Amino acid sequence: MAQINPSILSADFARLAEEAAAVDGADWLHVDVMDNHFVPNLTLGVPVVEALGRATDTPLDCHLMIEDPDRWAPQYIEAGAGSVTFHVEAAAAPVRLAREIRAKGARASMALKPATPVEPYEDLLPELDMLLIMTVEPGFGGQAFLDIMLPKIRRSRELISKHGLELWLQVDGGVSASTIERCAEAGADVFVAGSAVYGADDPAAAVRALRDQAAKTISAASWACGH
Repeated sequence: MAQINPSILSADFARLAEEAAAVDGADWLHVDVMDNHFVPNLTLGVPVVEALGRATDTPLDCHLMIEDPDRWAPQYIEAGAGSVTFHVEAAAAPVRLAREIRAKGARASMALKPATPVEPYEDLLPELDMLLIMTVEPGFGGQAFLDIMLPKIRRSRELISKHGLELWLQVDGGVSASTIERCAEAGADVFVAGSAVYGADDPAAAVRALRDQAAKTISAASWACGH
């Protein structure tokens, strides 16, 4: 099943409650948390996530592009996040962190930057609910999709299938009407879309159109046969 997670990084930060309402029907609301250390940008933190959680019924998918996620991730669950993604490059103890996130009632997700291979983390996959493959360098919205990530998406899907896991495979970065089918064909089933949604005249319609595009591709994809 294809899921579309609009990224509020592309929304108007002065009108976050209205921007969350504008994508009514989205599967999740993707919240990019950046600390100006792990990535060269600063966005928002726990208080804004708390406020967003009060302002929308759409579950929050928090992507922590921060140092020391082992320390900070639990606070985002307490703030209302239903899914928390940490970067394996920043986590001191990824298995322990994934288990703590799950124990606190959220979905545990692990992100890989473009240059980070998935293969060393194969044994870790059963500890996760979602794997995020970055299709741009994390830190800024509006970047062009990196086609060289498609083989990595395929390898990730093969590992998920190999172990028979019910693991969502998310892509984030440059996802649009012109790239989403390639991602879906390669094995992704959860798609973060920023400017492709919030740059549209009707963001909710853009969500529906992207989901339909991805769903059609997944239904015909070889990896989804019998999925």
